[in-house]
Amino acid sequence: MGGGPTGLVTALLLAHQGLRVAVLRPVTREPAQFARTTALLTSSITLVRHLRIWPALADAVAPLKKMRLIDDRDRLIRAPTVTFDAGELGLEEFGFNIPNAALNRALEAVAAQTAGLTLIGGEATEIASDRDNAHVLCADGRSLSANLVIGADGRQSIARKASAIATRSWRYPQTALTVNLAHSVDHLGISSEFHTRSGPFTLVPLPGQASSLVAVVSPDDGQRLMSLEPDVLAQELTRRAHHLLGPLTLTSKPAAFPLSGHAVTGFARGRIALVGDAAHGLPPIGAQGLNLGLRDAVHLADAVLAGRRHSSDVAHPAVLSAYNRSRRADVWSRTAAIDIVNRSLLATLLPFDAARSLILSAARDIPLLRRQLMQAGLPPPAFEAAMRRLGIRADDAS
Repeated sequence: MGGGPTGLVTALLLAHQGLRVAVLRPVTREPAQFARTTALLTSSITLVRHLRIWPALADAVAPLKKMRLIDDRDRLIRAPTVTFDAGELGLEEFGFNIPNAALNRALEAVAAQTAGLTLIGGEATEIASDRDNAHVLCADGRSLSANLVIGADGRQSIARKASAIATRSWRYPQTALTVNLAHSVDHLGISSEFHTRSGPFTLVPLPGQASSLVAVVSPDDGQRLMSLEPDVLAQELTRRAHHLLGPLTLTSKPAAFPLSGHAVTGFARGRIALVGDAAHGLPPIGAQGLNLGLRDAVHLADAVLAGRRHSSDVAHPAVLSAYNRSRRADVWSRTAAIDIVNRSLLATLLPFDAARSLILSAARDIPLLRRQLMQAGLPPPAFEAAMRRLGIRADDAS
């Protein structure tokens, strides 16, 4: 259930095992004028190459070679600017920034040509399970049955509700504004993240002299920014970017959404497994959201592959238990880390400012610490091992 990148990747990985898979996806899509993008880390790019969609994306992506953190909170204690270079980890880039629409189109094209995989337009309204199957009731009256239902249906997940898996949810006093921009100064493959009093203001490279922006602001400020004419908004964003990339021009329609977070206490129950935003939701910090969802897809496919050696039931308790174990530490630790980072930007106490300044000063001056911080943002070794078991290799060149 769910036709976004996480759902499609999960379906493809399972279909590659010879399973019959149906993807139930909404008929309506995000309007193209919003043109949102996602930064995929190198391990996710390895997965994308394995699925043979890279040729369709290559001209639309931009490499992320460096990540620059800039303290723009105008506080008494100010942290130094720190630049993290992928080359220090022996990488050419941390990953690539990819337009969501291009990624989805490429995945849909491959899915449509994959044996055993069927794309179905529709909306689920209810899920019921018996001993052998789960049954999905659709809004148009159709009923679909399967051994396992995988909920990749987003933050308001029907599958999560049907599973009765406990979920912890919270809200932030913040709004995220997203828009694509053109500029006169070359970004040089550097993602620049300004830490402001209201949250991060992040410029992420796109091909040519263009970048995508995610600006986390207060709700009132977000409403004001969304009310501005395009040229006035561009001037305001140029000012907030301190003219780092020269004058900015809007190339897409801006969008805004309130920030919240959630995390499930388990990732599968009965005949339902959860992946992506159905299982966890994070603020747009550190390029963790979709990358975390793609790791869900790989670990679920890995658990199914291992379980099929002992049982033909892909929802066997041993399979879902293995999936649960594989995701807890990764998802919960990163959810906590992103939450702490986000809340630290909102904190006004001097001890928090002093601690941030000390950590970033040390990262700037101590190469070993800087490399450790960069490594912490990358997937854990267990993910690389799961990819190898699925036959996914970094030398996939397609």
